Amino acid sequence: MTSDMQGVAAEIGGNLPYLRRYARALTGSQTSGDGYAAATLESILSDPGAYNADLPAKEALFAVFHAIWASTGQPVAAEAADTGLAAKARRYLERLTPNTREALLLRTIEEFSFEAVGRIMQIDTAEARDLVDIAYREMAAAVAGTVMIIEDESIIAMDLEGIVASMGHRVSGVARTEEGAMRLAERSRADLILSDIQLADNSSGIDAVNRIVAAHGDVPVIFITAFPERLLSGEGSEPAFLISKPYSEDQVRSAVSQAMFFSSTETLRA
Repeated sequence: MTSDMQGVAAEIGGNLPYLRRYARALTGSQTSGDGYAAATLESILSDPGAYNADLPAKEALFAVFHAIWASTGQPVAAEAADTGLAAKARRYLERLTPNTREALLLRTIEEFSFEAVGRIMQIDTAEARDLVDIAYREMAAAVAGTVMIIEDESIIAMDLEGIVASMGHRVSGVARTEEGAMRLAERSRADLILSDIQLADNSSGIDAVNRIVAAHGDVPVIFITAFPERLLSGEGSEPAFLISKPYSEDQVRSAVSQAMFFSSTETLRA
């Protein structure tokens, strides 16, 4: 392998966890998202020229992904049955303005500039801005739900409560520990869970979520962590929705809307 190829491989490896995060949020599934990420790597291997080394590394990788997504991407499998969560997601998707979700995720979750969003999606900067604006308007029209917050830091919990409430959702409560989360889940069924990974008394947000799902059924879950790359290795079961700390309000709003959209998510298994 030449030194140039080694450099490209290192660039891709460093940004691959974030491509997985984006692809999972876009498809609502670890399996489907990771499949698109793998297809992106296969495309680069078969045609190295598809990876534009003149662009910043992360942007170049996402641009290859979008070339595939634009021609074959389906956020929910087309062959899915005509009932259930997948069908509901497909029917809702048909009412959304094309490309708005992609632009919103690229801008908020992955923090690309509008100029970079345009280059990745092969549209101009003004259109990228318009798509994000439209996405926010369509999000505001979404049906409100109930959100459980599992977070041991009081200031962060209050901030998340405020963001969620400003979107029109109801907060069922805040839990600081795994056992507190279980008690909260018994009192009130949530439509979405926002959970930190490391909780007070050294208990686990992951364990809390898995116990809630086992006891009460599937529910959309967004994990919040300062080390997202640890949960985006592509090895074993991992979350479909993930926010990095420190987060922005736009990232939370975008992730909440995406998770609500798909109505369920694949959670980590202990």
